[in-house]
Formats: sequence, structure tokens, C-alpha cells
Amino acid sequence: MRAVYATDLSDAIETAMGSRICLECLERYGITEIHLINVTSPNVTTGMPGSDFGKRARKGLDRQRELLEAEGFDVETHVVRGTPHRRINGLAEQVNADLMIVGSRGKSPLRERFIGGTARNVARTAVRPLLVQRIVETDEAGHEVANEHLFQRVLYATDFSENAERAFEQFRNLKRATQEATLVHVTPPERRSEPEVVEDAEERLAELADRLEGMGIETRTMVRAGEASEEILAAEAEVDPTSILMGSRGRSRLRRLLLGSTSERVTARANSNVLLVPPVAVR
Repeated sequence: MRAVYATDLSDAIETAMGSRICLECLERYGITEIHLINVTSPNVTTGMPGSDFGKRARKGLDRQRELLEAEGFDVETHVVRGTPHRRINGLAEQVNADLMIVGSRGKSPLRERFIGGTARNVARTAVRPLLVQRIVETDEAGHEVANEHLFQRVLYATDFSENAERAFEQFRNLKRATQEATLVHVTPPERRSEPEVVEDAEERLAELADRLEGMGIETRTMVRAGEASEEILAAEAEVDPTSILMGSRGRSRLRRLLLGSTSERVTARANSNVLLVPPVAVR
């Protein structure tokens, strides 16, 4: 299986790549081949006399390639110019990637997670399953991975849509890396009083739980009432997952994948990693 790993050559991304536990989780997911991509702005002139930007990018990528190769991955590097999310998505389609990986770090002034322009735009336009990996700042002005065991405990959020079912199929790849799973469905408050709605949700979650138990994954279910993103984040605080798994919304008329408001809010505010699964592309 192949992954496209976006890197800005920063210390934060190198911290993630330097985590043996994170890399072991990717191996358990099934990844054997990694395509490292660094996208430079089209406004950066690499051919001017005295400009060594391209050379420095290559040097940085070579260093990160060596980190990944030391852990047994086959690695190819790509230095390209253009709009980051377009070039990252383009490479993912070109190499038929099974997973895309982008790092996120920092917080906004509103104390919500800030996933950065590139990560946000890749999430909104992802053509393949996308792992948004949390990297946090330390007191020593360094960085560390928020959850090294990327997929050990998974919170799966479902509205029982076709895209949510597509996200659930990720457990086929996650079964070697996941020990515990929590399946959560959020019903609108106005429907919580309808017993048949809650009962139906509980039954559907139980069926999914049975499938995961058959894979050897310890599973619990919960039905919550309220605004979807808030309840998913509340569930995150309760069960402390290492990753949240959910589907993203479908295509617009402009042929761009747009995150649904729930997915976007959860991705922006979660403390965990987020694994987003887009719908099947419409050609």
C-alpha cells in the first residue's frame, strides 16, 4: 500500500517522521511505500543566481527519506511547484495512493485547533483517505506527536450515510493497528424523544460492533443527542481516542470535494488525529 506524505521540511514534520511508534502504526495499516512531497510556491524563483532553495529542499527531503527508509519503507521524493493541495492531491491520484498524510500544529487565538491552510485545503479537497496528524508544541519550544499510537483507539462517527459506511471500511486496514473502537451516532435533540429512532440507531451500531468484534477489536457504542460536531467532540473527551474516523461530504458542482460542516469542525477542533474518508470520486 502507498501513502503520500506532505512535508514542509519543518521540525514539526520531522518530529512526526522520527517517531518509530507512528511509523510502526503506518506499517500496521499496511503502508510499505511512501511518496514524500514538498510543494514550493510558484512565486519562488529557484533558478536565479544565488538561489539554493531547490537544493535545500532536496537536502531536507533526502534527510527525511533516510529516516523513513531506516524503518523499512520504500521512499520516493517529489519537489514540485504550485498550489499545495492541488499538487498533493494530484500526486495521490498519480501514484494511486491508499492514504494521504498531512501534519497539523498549533492553536488559534480562539483556543481551537488550527490545522493550517494547506492541511485545511487538502482536507476539503481530498481524493483519497486523509490522515490529519496532530503535532503539538512543547514547553521547550519544540514539538511532539499528540498521539504516537495513531490508530490504537478509534472513535468512529457515523450518520449511517453511504460515505460513513465507506469510512467504516477503513477498519479492514486498521484491524492490525486498532485495539479499541467506539462507535458513535448523534441524533438531533428533537428526535431523541422518539424511541424508535434511538432503538434503530442502537441496533445499527450493534451490527457494526459485531463486525469489529469479529476482527478482534474491542468495541463499545453510544448514541448521543445534540449538535453533531459538539457531541462528537464531547465523545472524544470522554473516551480519549488516538484517532477519529469519519466520512467527508460529497462533490460540489465545481467538482471539488468539500468537507461537511461537521467534519470540518471536528477536524479543526479535535485533540486527536483525524482520518477522513472522501466519497467515491465522480468522473
